[in-house]
Amino acid sequence: MKHILFFILFFTALTVSAQGEFNSGYKSIPAPKFDAKPKKLSAPEVKNPESQNTDIPSIKTPNVFDNTSITPKSKFQIGEEKSKFSMSTENKFANPGDRYVGKMEKDLDRALKDAGLKEDGQPLVMTDVSYGDIRTDSPYFIIRCRDYGVIDGDLIKAVLNQDVIRERMMLQYEFQEFKISLQEGINTFEMIALNKGQYGGNTGQFEIYDAEGKFILRDYWQNFNTGVQAKFIIIKEDKKLKK
Repeated sequence: MKHILFFILFFTALTVSAQGEFNSGYKSIPAPKFDAKPKKLSAPEVKNPESQNTDIPSIKTPNVFDNTSITPKSKFQIGEEKSKFSMSTENKFANPGDRYVGKMEKDLDRALKDAGLKEDGQPLVMTDVSYGDIRTDSPYFIIRCRDYGVIDGDLIKAVLNQDVIRERMMLQYEFQEFKISLQEGINTFEMIALNKGQYGGNTGQFEIYDAEGKFILRDYWQNFNTGVQAKFIIIKEDKKLKK
């Protein structure tokens, strides 16, 4: 019994001694000390898209209906009012074909002039023209001629009693003159168109004076075809019989 009690006491003393040695060798690790509190990181700034740099162009979604190169807009869209403005003076109750009459007449007039069938708005004269009878006791007449229209190369020939007085006279703007001597009785005098001018028929003006410079007759021919004659009958009377 004494041996058991001794063993228990010895074991107890040994355990206490061991715990004292263990506790005397253990050292606690102190918590670390910081000089300053850690800085708090601020939340990232979220920028407003509308307040950003305006130099950067905004991206706009294209609209194919506004792009006329892709889908041209029709001029006859529903709801689009037709323009009421018009330069035309036509009557809405008039014949629609009337609007073309004026143009057709102008085209025809131009075609006739180009073909030499018309000048100064007149048709081409195809037959000889008589200027009547002239009675006189003058020994001769002075004939003055000129082209009163466009100077376009009109040529005439003057013939008295089948004798050629002027073979080929080109009419100018200024008057040109020549003399025809008259025989007793009836004299026939013709001025013949030798050609048509560049811009139409042969056109001219004439004046007739007697030997004393007295005015006898003034007239003109217009748009003669080649070969058409201006004809005169000149009756020379004897002065003695006339008295």
